[in-house]
Amino acid sequence: MASTKSKSDCLTHDDDATVNGTALARPLRLTPAWAGRDVSLEEFENASGKEGWRYELIDGRIEVFPTPELPHDMVLVWIYGRLVTYREAHREVIQYVSTHSQVFIAGRRETNCLQPDLTAYRDDPSQWPRPMRRWQNMNPILVVEVLCDRYHKKDLVRNVALYQEAPSVKEYWVLDPRDDADHPTLRVYRRRGQAWQRPIDVPFAGTYTTPLLPGFTLIVDPNV
Repeated sequence: MASTKSKSDCLTHDDDATVNGTALARPLRLTPAWAGRDVSLEEFENASGKEGWRYELIDGRIEVFPTPELPHDMVLVWIYGRLVTYREAHREVIQYVSTHSQVFIAGRRETNCLQPDLTAYRDDPSQWPRPMRRWQNMNPILVVEVLCDRYHKKDLVRNVALYQEAPSVKEYWVLDPRDDADHPTLRVYRRRGQAWQRPIDVPFAGTYTTPLLPGFTLIVDPNV
């Protein structure tokens, strides 16, 4: 690992718990101090986290970000509502919309488990057997991130590259409310083959339509 774990970084079930004489691994309790440390996917999925922070597993290492402030959430609630409304009328296009998903990037040597602000899927997990209901089996067609002042570079640089490596992701939307949450702008990355086309920038109050979502029209204004 990148650094040594201290006892205070972990939660335990029982210090004496064993299986066939072998001590059970202690579930991790993630804190900002874990940033940059190597962690397995199993450890990451079983870990708890200190409140007020978000955790992602990028190339096998923990990345930590503060929980977004209310203006970020206001924009997220708006775009979530628009996509859920669209889903209700177009189940043949979108079956599932989530603000608590995990997106896995296959094909890399180390694990990448991103936690985007919003994802939309053609998959309908309610029709799957329970053992299949895992985020690794879900294939998002659309990923949305809302920028924050303190860690916007991950969405504008790192995630542009990572989502490009997820073939199911046909579009990546970046909403930017940093100057004014009531007047956000939109940047769209559309897939062409294995790469993104040149980004499409939509100003506040501008209109965006896409072949990915037939019949969907987005006016970039949370108050409309």
